[in-house]
Amino acid sequence: MTISGIGMLSGIILDLRQLEKSNLSLSLWFSATSFEVIIDNENQTEISFKRTWNASQSDEPPLNIDKRYIMLRDAPGFYTYSIVERLEGWPLSYIQNLRIVFKLQEDMFHYMAVSDERQRVMPMEVDRKTGEVLDYKEAVLLTNPTNPDLKGEVDDKYFYTNDNKDGKVYGWVSANPPVGFWMIIPSNEFRTGGPFRQDITTHVGPTVLSVFVSTHYAGEDLAIKFQQGEPWKKVIGPVFVYLNSDGSAKDNPSILWDDAKKRMNEEVASWPYDFPVSKDYNKSNQRGTVRGQIFVNDRFISKQDVPASNAYIGLAPPGDAGSWQRENKGYQFWTKADANGNFTIENIISGTYNLYATVPGFIGDYKYTSNVQVTPGSSIKLGSLVYKPPRKGATLWEIGVPDRTAAEFFIPNAPPQYKVHKYKNNSESIFRQYGLWKQYSVLYPTNDLVYNVETSNYSRDWFYAQVTRNVGINIFNATTWRIIFNLTSVDKASNYTLQLALAAAHEAELQVHINDEKAQEPHFTTGFIGGENAIARHGIHGLYWLYSIGIQGNLLSKGANTIFLTQTIALTPYQGVMYDYLRLEGPHQ
Repeated sequence: MTISGIGMLSGIILDLRQLEKSNLSLSLWFSATSFEVIIDNENQTEISFKRTWNASQSDEPPLNIDKRYIMLRDAPGFYTYSIVERLEGWPLSYIQNLRIVFKLQEDMFHYMAVSDERQRVMPMEVDRKTGEVLDYKEAVLLTNPTNPDLKGEVDDKYFYTNDNKDGKVYGWVSANPPVGFWMIIPSNEFRTGGPFRQDITTHVGPTVLSVFVSTHYAGEDLAIKFQQGEPWKKVIGPVFVYLNSDGSAKDNPSILWDDAKKRMNEEVASWPYDFPVSKDYNKSNQRGTVRGQIFVNDRFISKQDVPASNAYIGLAPPGDAGSWQRENKGYQFWTKADANGNFTIENIISGTYNLYATVPGFIGDYKYTSNVQVTPGSSIKLGSLVYKPPRKGATLWEIGVPDRTAAEFFIPNAPPQYKVHKYKNNSESIFRQYGLWKQYSVLYPTNDLVYNVETSNYSRDWFYAQVTRNVGINIFNATTWRIIFNLTSVDKASNYTLQLALAAAHEAELQVHINDEKAQEPHFTTGFIGGENAIARHGIHGLYWLYSIGIQGNLLSKGANTIFLTQTIALTPYQGVMYDYLRLEGPHQ
């Protein structure tokens, strides 16, 4: 386990009996101060490595960490989990990263798989050392790789990120012998930021990670900040390190990937596990269930409540609507509603929560009006819930699809000097290419994007990110996008609304002007927002931001109108925003 500010510390070598036939060994880095065998019998072994914080150890954060490893009889791998705690009275502290990392033998593992689509033979670590570092250290142009087929490609660990909801299994395959090493995460309850939170999975090394806390694609909002004296305890995991083997995988590594997915489903079905010894780990009889059905009420779409099909429903610590995506200390429990909006959230640790939801096709976030108190064995039926998404008037025009990402907008080809790896199905990875932000300056060298509501198409004419324009070596200009639209009539005495949803923001300030770009003061500004770096990290989304911007009717004109969107801060190539969805609503009703 590594924690930001500490890095890799002393090592503990575990000889795993089940790996001996494959000649595998693992170095697990962790600064343990004590070791204990918790249980050891013919069916199970659980060992504990503890590090107890001492105030005199000024170079280590004020945390007690109990790192545990479990091996079960006939289980093809091992489980690992941690109990992390702060005691009352301890000093201020800050955690930016909390993760477990495994580095495999480079002479064996060359094939990586993080999804059905993203599977490939990878470069080697030496290829990065001989390559050309590009705009940031993680991105390296392979100029003389050991595998000549990879020459001209860019290697970047951020190509291989996954959302929490999608990242339950990933790993590497060795050709000789044909062995798979897989990280299986059976539950996301102990990870931060909710189902859409994305982070690193694997990268060249070969390296496999399970990230529990980090600021990737979120910025400092997801760093854990403890106040003076604040106590805290959390069980992180268990996760399962799964090993499999099949002779035919030498020619077809995806065979082991398919098997790992099956094992992942078995582990998910077995959650919560009944074998961890720690009393801090909540077993199934200490948990509860919440059920219900959620509908959407948007009177401008339907006079009837409609089922919130495929909504994500979750329990997280109490907060404002949408606060779950920035929550970083507690547990979260999420599920996906069916086509009729029915949902069941199972295996919830006892506690007080708010219930939240986000519904594809609708802006904003739902929050249930009352706290939800879960007790051991409880089965709570919430009945029918109704989400009324932000809405003031009828839709006059809209751009995009409200899905919390920028994936539906125009994504350019990578700069031609970089060779793009072709997957079997490249749809998932179209935005996971290096240097896409550079193409804005190529496509719009002097004038910024202009979108005509009547004639433009957002999948063709709306660039996936509003970034700065490169006008020289390390010189960048702010950009102003224009939305041109016509109104057949205007109620000067009424108010209109611009619903503006962002899929990501990085060190940006977005200003809105209505029909007067040169007005001394903008009609609206977000102020300085975001630290997600999703533009540079090929993320297509980071944190979600929603602004309902009122517009007085006297600012609009019958006939042609223009909304100006200016991203004002231009110090780096990565500053900017990704839009999720924009909608102009008519007079308030």
